[in-house]
Amino acid sequence: MFRRRRPLLRAAAVGGTAYVAGKHMANKQAEQQYTDEDQEARLSALEQQQDSGYGQPPPPPGYGQPPPPGYGQPPPPGYGQPPPPGYGQPPPPGYGQQPPPGYGQPPPAEPAPAAGPSIADQLNQLVELHNQGALTDEEFAAAKAGVLGSG
Repeated sequence: MFRRRRPLLRAAAVGGTAYVAGKHMANKQAEQQYTDEDQEARLSALEQQQDSGYGQPPPPPGYGQPPPPGYGQPPPPGYGQPPPPGYGQPPPPGYGQQPPPGYGQPPPAEPAPAAGPSIADQLNQLVELHNQGALTDEEFAAAKAGVLGSG
């Protein structure tokens, strides 16, 4: 079988793939350079902060602020006293428990029996089976008596 060659198409495909790969690598290098520059900037800022603090950690938040109201006042009456009797003891049995589900509610109503085919539908089906020859006269009579007796 003769195979046609398309050198221009092949060259375009290879060139396009090389362009995409080169663009991807250029973007990746630019991103890496940006990340490196950002990290260097952070490190230099951190070093400047450490150098200007003479080796001491920064003061805690709120340092140099006035104390909150009530600071240094005597405690309220009863503070530090032993708790009243029974405080901290376990609750009596059954305290705080939820009643079981359905407690205090009437029992659920019984579901209605599933509605089957009506007697007329059952008799029509038996007649069809008898007319097709699937049931003999005796089988038809017994089945009809069973349907009429159960209804």
